[in-house]
Amino acid sequence: MTTLLGHRPLVQEAAALRSGADHPVDAVRRTCDRIDAVDPRVRAFVPEEGRRTRLLEAARELAAAGPPDPAGRPALYGVPVGVKDIVRADGLPTRAGSALPPEVLAGAQAVVVDRLRAAGALVAGKTVTAEFAVTAPGPTRNPHNTAHTPGGSSSGSAAAVAAGMVPLAIGTQTVGSMIRPAAFCGVVGFKPTYGRIPLDGVIPNALSFDTLGWYATDVAGVALAASVLLDGWRGGRGGPGRPEPDPRPGQASRPVLGVPVGPYLERAGEEALRAFEEQRGLLSAAGYEVREVPVMDDFDAVVEQLFTMNRYEVARAHADWFARFGDRYREQTTAAIRQGQAIGDPAYEAARTRRAAFRAELAAASAGAGTDLWLAPAATGPAPADLTTTGMSIMCLPWSNAGLPSLSLPAGRAADGLPLGLQLVAAEGADEALLDAATGIERVLNGAGGEGASGR
Repeated sequence: MTTLLGHRPLVQEAAALRSGADHPVDAVRRTCDRIDAVDPRVRAFVPEEGRRTRLLEAARELAAAGPPDPAGRPALYGVPVGVKDIVRADGLPTRAGSALPPEVLAGAQAVVVDRLRAAGALVAGKTVTAEFAVTAPGPTRNPHNTAHTPGGSSSGSAAAVAAGMVPLAIGTQTVGSMIRPAAFCGVVGFKPTYGRIPLDGVIPNALSFDTLGWYATDVAGVALAASVLLDGWRGGRGGPGRPEPDPRPGQASRPVLGVPVGPYLERAGEEALRAFEEQRGLLSAAGYEVREVPVMDDFDAVVEQLFTMNRYEVARAHADWFARFGDRYREQTTAAIRQGQAIGDPAYEAARTRRAAFRAELAAASAGAGTDLWLAPAATGPAPADLTTTGMSIMCLPWSNAGLPSLSLPAGRAADGLPLGLQLVAAEGADEALLDAATGIERVLNGAGGEGASGR
């Protein structure tokens, strides 16, 4: 299914609403019309009776509260946003894609939603998640072809943006739950440095890895959202509340790009690797220096270390709920919890020690090679034609393990017409530099016939 955007890109949408050229009530009507038209097929949003009435009331209250002067309006004034259904939002139940009673999962509104609402955003609704953000997929379909998975666990958020229902949506990533759906759905997905947004009010998966992130249709939109969501934002002009994006981002200096050659990169499929070679060629031709960096020779051990920690933490996060409602959990989530229950404290602590060493080794490899960003496929290939899986997270795994900021850019299409993604990864805390560099790289990819590398 081919879709046309129902929203302008986030920066333009927000600018029109702040200036008064558009009105929050009109934005809500467009959003609800688009959800009504598209979501019965895509199923990105958790069904909500009375969504239109709730949103119209919120839009009218926002407009009445002011400020009347456009110069005083916050960055996301009137912008409808999707929120993954493990993130608590006042007025909406949290189900986490599960059959547990919503009142069991209730709690205080998430800090990230506090920040969205303080910036003037309107919560369009909850977006579908894999059960408890593990691996059991929800009902969401890929907007480009509804026989294919949108990825997961932030499936609904990625699909909602890709299908033009909202210009911004919040997700989370533990291993590959932001970056992979972005690649599969053909949008920009951003996972900040671990810890740069408080997780208060978010149902945990594995707390050593869980990170909030978001989707937009371009890097400028991701950066606008970053300016109001990240702790200690250092980008843009005019301050965190009212960013004015640099009209020439990515032009001050080109980062040196590192390709992590070895067992990790070999996990990508043939089609992803062919497209990746084209993308590397485009960037080299545009003046970027691309260096191959041998790294992660012990990649299988890295995978084992991450999942030891992940499953241990999943089991502990669900200890109470699983004891009370274990028969309501889906098979995949139950298996993950059972695996975690079998992992003892010594094995977990040993895995934590190995992760610290891995982080140091990865940073040293980048420093030794003189690279600024890692460059890799965002997924092993295009979205599988299989709605029983969310796809493989392996291309995101090492970067999530190290807590590094990462971003997926749309980078052409596969032979079947489905999107492909290019993953950029920066050093810990270098989120602003990553977004700045991504703007220049986005421009190179978009210059390849408007489709990016491998455009067909």
